[in-house]
Amino acid sequence: MADNLDTTDKREDKDLGTEGTEDRIKGAAKVVEGRVRSAVGGAAGDTSEQLKGKAQEIKGKARQALGKAKQWLDLNPGVEGE
Repeated sequence: MADNLDTTDKREDKDLGTEGTEDRIKGAAKVVEGRVRSAVGGAAGDTSEQLKGKAQEIKGKARQALGKAKQWLDLNPGVEGE
């Protein structure tokens, strides 16, 4: 029964630089998504959508910052996890 359980963390196969790059890309996509949502809300006169878009944009910027920090903390750039 316990043989079927996969307890390994999928993220441990990546180094911090790789994780950081992925976070920065996903964050950038979230920023763009938030800007589009905010613009659509503005065009439609929907303040709620504008605010949701701004919140999404902020989340994206935070994820980008996290990615940048991970890349900065990577002690062995270009070397995958062990």
